[in-house]
Formats: sequence, structure tokens, C-alpha cells
Amino acid sequence: MHALRTALVQMNPTVGALEENATRILAHAAEATGGGAQLVIFPELALCGYPPEDLILRPHFIQDCDRQIQRLRTELPQETFCVVGAPVTDNSGRFNAAVVFYEGDIVGVYHKMLLPNYGVFDEQRVFDAGDAPFTFDAFGTKVGVHICEDSWLADGSACRALAKEQPDLVVNLSASPYHRGKRLEREAVFAEAAKTLNAPLLFCNQVGGQDELVFDGGSMMFDAKGHITSRAPLFVEYILGQTGVSASQSVEQTLLSALPNGRQTGVSASQSVEQTLLSAHPLEEIYEALKLGLRDYVEKNGFKKTVIAVSGGIDSALVLAIAVDALGADRVAAITMPSQYSSNETLSDAEEIAATFGVEFHTIPIFPLFGKFTDVLSNVWNPPPGLAEENLQARIRGTLIMAMSNKNGWLVLSTGNKSEYATGYCTLYGDMAGGFAVIKDVPKTLVFDLCRWRNTRGIVIPPSTIERPPSAELRPDQQDTDSLPPYEILDPILEAYVEKDRGVDAMLAAGFDEEAVRQAVRLVDLSEYKRRQGPPGIKITPKAFGRDRRMPITNRYRG
Repeated sequence: MHALRTALVQMNPTVGALEENATRILAHAAEATGGGAQLVIFPELALCGYPPEDLILRPHFIQDCDRQIQRLRTELPQETFCVVGAPVTDNSGRFNAAVVFYEGDIVGVYHKMLLPNYGVFDEQRVFDAGDAPFTFDAFGTKVGVHICEDSWLADGSACRALAKEQPDLVVNLSASPYHRGKRLEREAVFAEAAKTLNAPLLFCNQVGGQDELVFDGGSMMFDAKGHITSRAPLFVEYILGQTGVSASQSVEQTLLSALPNGRQTGVSASQSVEQTLLSAHPLEEIYEALKLGLRDYVEKNGFKKTVIAVSGGIDSALVLAIAVDALGADRVAAITMPSQYSSNETLSDAEEIAATFGVEFHTIPIFPLFGKFTDVLSNVWNPPPGLAEENLQARIRGTLIMAMSNKNGWLVLSTGNKSEYATGYCTLYGDMAGGFAVIKDVPKTLVFDLCRWRNTRGIVIPPSTIERPPSAELRPDQQDTDSLPPYEILDPILEAYVEKDRGVDAMLAAGFDEEAVRQAVRLVDLSEYKRRQGPPGIKITPKAFGRDRRMPITNRYRG
């Protein structure tokens, strides 16, 4: 077999930006070819971005994709085989495809065989499944093609079908989204696939944020025995090159970095591979995923600036830190809106963290407005004060921050965490108001962990913010534990119920506290209507609310 020089282009496309994506594909292909690559691989649906969702159902969208495919055919480097993910149609249906270009022609098209239809994936709704394996000859090397799920062995049919073709090399075009632990899961899956296929396997993954999803990159090259020979860093665009592939290739025969000497795109020239998370601490990995998801949501949707309601509490402190680290202080504003129940300590912490990060900062007290509201409502409201008065304060804050958003064109970053969204410990049209919920999928205990980790890089979050018992401060001496079990008890229950789908009996058998379990399950089920009306937020756990977990609002099942 000829020693084929390869390059994996770990790129960040934008869904629907067909011409822009095609232009970037051409530029990356020229760069990789200039570095000596003979075979250049792009991610799944790189031309249109992933996931395109119902755009695929629009005939004119597919026609526009095809026009860009024809552009690629004529403008890609003639001397290089380029494999590009794109949607295609023919007389047999609509397909998630890999298009192979060479010498100004399309030498073959592969249709993805296994269409995932679980979790965040909904491909069977918009695509038809391919029914045959595909290989092509590239300078004497028989190259087999897979797209993402095809190499995952839960089904295995696509691997078995391709193995019968006895490829010398397999390339996998992927758009595999991030969650905690996904990187290690992928390593195991693709190592096993390489052994099953008895061929080196090149996994090329998308990077970037798309609504709730974050794609972490982490493209990898495996030998036929399932050993990793090269890997790209996480969360940045990168071109991963290799000098040649064969079943017996050793690690020493590969280039760990991109063609020809470690070219990486989307990062500063002085940034090292270690700084782009070639292998990261688990908390750093989560933090970088949140940064990337926020940055791409802001950039791809054209926002110039963001605004955060900073209370002096730990959730808003974490969101502010992520926003500044992702966007820069000049693109973040903070507003604190104290009530008559706000403590001097939280107000001081809000001012301190805003000053530490150097963001634009405003103070707008809400108690005068609250007094006017309660005066107007006094003729129709019955004493004593209770939950309605607490929610009214939160809704006044929501109104004020949305007014600032409308006036200035700022994106409101809401600050609720997963534990609050799960139990409904949040106010609809109040603290849930906003355009993007950065930590919506981050449990409260993980919020504390991320804040402590962030402070290891320099103390930016006041220690008092981390140490103070959580409180909404909507009534005198209020603490979260007045309404909820302690978070160290609550969060494992929520993980079991929401992410692992365990029922009450199973959780009780596992030793969870019965009172806490029944309270948590009741609150989760009753709060579905709130979550349906909340803003999108970044997925970082195996099962997030919304795209991952879809439950009926009208639902009497409690099990």
C-alpha cells in the first residue's frame, strides 16, 4: 500500500452559511495540500453545518447546497483527494453524504448508513439511510468511508459491511457533540472500530457551538490495532496531518501536529498545543466547552455585547467569568438590582467581581418599583405576603434587564443552573428571562466546582461568594435549603432521575433519602411547563433538558 499523506480538517462551520462554509473548505484544502497532504478529510455535513434540522426538508436549500458542491468540484485542489460532508439528493432520497472530489470531478458519493435517532439526534426525520458500503482508490490506497454513527458498534452493521470490502484505510467524517466523558467514550468506540475493520481509522470531528450543542473536535488517528497515533486538541479549529498510514505504523512515524509543522487555525500564534487542551483537566474541559458554546452563539447570531444580572451569588459570578473569558470585558455588561432583602455582602460581591473583570457596571435598585407594584395590587391581593411577592421581584428584574437588552441590542445571559431548572426553583419571566442560558445544564454542585477551579487561575470570584449559603434573597433570611434538599443530596438524585432515567423504587433501593427523592421527582415533573418556555442553553451533561429529554407537560405519572 502506498504511504498516503493525510490531513483531517477540524473546522467550525456555521449552519446555513453555505457560501461561507464552502469558501473556508477551499481555503483549508489549499492549506493542507500546500503542506503535502494527498487526502484531505472534512467533518460531517461541513458544507451546511450540523445539525441542519428541518432546513434539509426545503428543496431549495438542497439545491443551494448542490450549487456549492459544484463550486467545490471546480475549485478544490486538482491534485488532492478531498472528502467533504454535505447533504445530497438523488432519485432514491435525501442523504447525509460524503462527497469525494479529485481532479475537478466527483469520483464518488457515500450515503450514511446508520442514522442516529436518540438524544439530541433526529436524523431519521430528515434523511434516508444509505444501503451500501463505499470505497475509493487514492494513489493505490483503498479508502473506506464512514460518517459518524457508522463506526459506532452499537449496531455494527455498517462496520461489518465495510470490513468485507477490506479497505486499507477508513476515514470517518463526524459531527459528534460534547458532553462530560464523551472524549474517552469516543476513544474506546473508534479504537474498537479500527480493530473490527482491521484498518487504520481517521476520525475527523467538527468543532464549534451550534445553539445548545458544542462540538469539541478532538479528531484522532488510530492504527489497525486501535492505538491512537495522532490527536488534535479540543475546542479549536485545527488541521491534523500524518506523513503516511499503514497497518503497522508506529507512533514515531506520525506527526502529532498539523501539516507541516503544527499549523492550527482559530488560535493565536503564541498559543501552545497544551493551551488548546490536547488533554484537559475535567473541569477545564467543561469550562472550555461553555466558553466555546457561548462565544459561537454570540458571534454566529451577530450580537456585539452581552448583559448579565449580577446578584453577588455564585451562579451569576460563574456566568460573568465565562462571558469575559469567552468574549472579553468590553463585550460584557453587568447590572445589579438589589431589593430590600439584598444583603450588603452580596451587593459588595457583585460590585467587586464587576470591578475585577473590568466590565461596564450599573446598579438599579428594584425596591421603589416593587413598592409601586404592591401599592397598585393592594386592592386585589390578600395578605400575608408570600410566593407571589417573591416572584414579582424577580419579574421586575427580568423586565429591567430585558429593557436594557432592547435599548442597546445586548444579548441577556440568564444565570439559572440545572438544579434550579430541574426543580422549578426559578421564576418564569423573571430570572428565566434572557436569550441564552449559559449554565442551564450545569448542576449546582458543579457550579461550585467550576468557580473554585477558575480561581486556581487567579482569584476573580470573591471567596465569600463561593462560601456563602445560596439564597435568592427575596424574603428575610431566605436560603435555598428552605425550599430544596441540600444540593449535595439533591444533585445525585437529579442525575439519577433526569440523566439515567431511574424511577423512584430504583433510587430508594440504591439508598437515596426517600423524602428527598419524592420531593425532587415531584418538582421535576411539575416544572416541565417552565422549562419549555426558557431560553436555550449549552449541553454539557449526557442528558440535557429540551433536545435531549422530552417530556409531556400534562403528565400524571409519578414513578
